[in-house]
Amino acid sequence: MNGLVESLMEELNCNVVFTIPLFGGIDVMESVVVTWIIMAIMMIASLILVRGLKVRNISKKQAALESGMSFIYDFFEGLLGKEGKDYIPYLITVVIYIGIANMIGLLGFKSPTKDLNVTVSLAVMSIVLVEVAGIRKKGVRGWIKSFAEPIAIIAPINVLELFIRPLSLCMRLFGNVLGAIVVMALIKHLLPLIVPLPFSFYFDIFDGVIQAYVFVFLTSLYIKEAIED
Repeated sequence: MNGLVESLMEELNCNVVFTIPLFGGIDVMESVVVTWIIMAIMMIASLILVRGLKVRNISKKQAALESGMSFIYDFFEGLLGKEGKDYIPYLITVVIYIGIANMIGLLGFKSPTKDLNVTVSLAVMSIVLVEVAGIRKKGVRGWIKSFAEPIAIIAPINVLELFIRPLSLCMRLFGNVLGAIVVMALIKHLLPLIVPLPFSFYFDIFDGVIQAYVFVFLTSLYIKEAIED
């Protein structure tokens, strides 16, 4: 049992990689460094994939890239409608980031989404975007009035949702990642070394992609609700 607890704590601990000597010292956590690696991967992949794009006589690589991006774009446009197309690039970026972050454990890195600070940051960014979308659509006065809809008596509940929604997004993502960590630790503790491999692929790939999908799906619904008349 002690070995199981130690394994769980090792998975959940977010270590300091180095300290920046500014303002008394700023600790740079492992989740931040891995996020930088993911950002580099996304940027390098983008530069490679967009090289040599043509309008006519396109290559198979470009055709596959355009088909994939069109599928993702159409998916979000179907959720948000034409009025929400300005927010699609953000949603695509987030779903790719969370997907890679959840699968990067296969390469030996610790997933950033195991750090509660990362999931909180993602949730806060998404909810800020939701409220900005509402302000852009309705104006500041209309946005404030929307808290009293459909009747003024439920205004406190609507205001409370400003805090409930990011908490819900954050805990849903972190909780599912935590659940996968606990299950994998139990499997590794109880079963031989070779048996956990299929489960590792399941939680790192399939479950990781599902969690990325759920996060952006809920964010899309919140944005659509914010921009509806």
